[in-house]
Amino acid sequence: MLPDDEVEALVHGWRLLAVLHSKIEVRLERMLQERYKLSVNEYGVLELLSRQEKHHLRMGQLATAMVLSQAATTRLVTRLEDRGLLARALCDEDRRGIYTNVTSDGLALLAQARPDHDAILSDALDEASRNSDLAPIVAGIRAAESRPAPSS
Repeated sequence: MLPDDEVEALVHGWRLLAVLHSKIEVRLERMLQERYKLSVNEYGVLELLSRQEKHHLRMGQLATAMVLSQAATTRLVTRLEDRGLLARALCDEDRRGIYTNVTSDGLALLAQARPDHDAILSDALDEASRNSDLAPIVAGIRAAESRPAPSS
């Protein structure tokens, strides 16, 4: 069992991380909605699928990667599918499985939105780095983004 001061330090760090996440997400949500009619999660799905070898994932994999329930993932995919940004297809290997594919329109919208998304994120992290409580968290984020992604 951890001593009380270590527990308090962990709780404090967790609260700071939650505050930083919330501040950044609000800024991103506002910009993405105003300019591209996308939520942060919708942008995240397009971005995630764009990085996949064939621009698709199974619905269950997408739900896990986005940390969403199956029902929330289905609603999100349906909204993007209605806009022509995603399409669903049966898996060739397992006809019970369904892939979610990003379409060329989805990739085009992502390409338009990505520079604005990245600029807002960078500005928010720069601002947070000037706060002595948040600076170590930002340093950790920036260190993580400079490392190569783990290979699967």
